[in-house]
Amino acid sequence: MEKSSKAEAVIQTAFFGLVSATLYFLLYYFELPILNWSKQGGWYIIVLVAIALIFYFVHGAFISHFWDVLGLKAKSVKK
Repeated sequence: MEKSSKAEAVIQTAFFGLVSATLYFLLYYFELPILNWSKQGGWYIIVLVAIALIFYFVHGAFISHFWDVLGLKAKSVKK
């Protein structure tokens, strides 16, 4: 990995880590309104599913970049 691409990978990892931490903080901060939405039923379930998908994407991107920065890759199997 080149020096500039390594620095870019670290920046992307830090960005997604910061966004992920911010989302967890917001989830904690707005816990009661979110729980109240879940009790209302109906279309409010879409909000809960959207929150879950956003967490899935951001946290997944962070973990992917994190392992790449550390240099760990999955072992490829040749067929």
